Amino acid sequence: MTDAPKITLWHCHDARSFRALWALEELGLDYDLKMLPFPPRAHGKEYFAENPLGTIPLLVDGETRMTESSAIPHYLSMAHGGGRLAPAPGDAEYGAYLNWLHHGEATLTFPQTLVLRYAMFEPPERRLPQAAEDYGTWFLKRLRLLDEALANGRATLLTQGFTNADISVAYAIELSRTTRLYDQVPERIRAWFEGLTERPGYKAAKAAQLAAGEAQGVIHKGF
Repeated sequence: MTDAPKITLWHCHDARSFRALWALEELGLDYDLKMLPFPPRAHGKEYFAENPLGTIPLLVDGETRMTESSAIPHYLSMAHGGGRLAPAPGDAEYGAYLNWLHHGEATLTFPQTLVLRYAMFEPPERRLPQAAEDYGTWFLKRLRLLDEALANGRATLLTQGFTNADISVAYAIELSRTTRLYDQVPERIRAWFEGLTERPGYKAAKAAQLAAGEAQGVIHKGF
């Protein structure tokens, strides 16, 4: 009888795939971490053989292959975590959980990717400062729902405690450090986020990506 293969995560330092890495650490799962230079579609073209999109994350678990960073934590919870970090469908907060899970990516991360592209990643002659500024404003205005949800001072998005919803949304706030919008994020959102960064799972994920990057010769040089 052979052991089941490990979960494998393809990851770039502090990119969207950090959601999956954080969830793996929170759930205490065994995994292989494969680090890639960012963006892999430009600097790691051999990766296209694994993921034709050239995007990260890619999580492989046997026959399961996933590329959506907000879906992966939920999958890990249900497939390997005994439902930890994910309310059950009959739970009163299940709808709120799913909404926050997708809100973190579709509403709060997407506009920041355009800030990154048009303010940092494109060659200077192709940058669009007005577009970057507009999408930055878009992101900041869409923090209103999160700010209101935290008005009661709670430490997690759901009353039952820390879930994948917190991972999904917190990553969008993490990204705002890179997009240089963090200082404009409302104070109570920053307080909530900084509280989550004290979790052992978050710290373990940060340490894991540094150790794997060094071991594999993929050094993060910043965005």
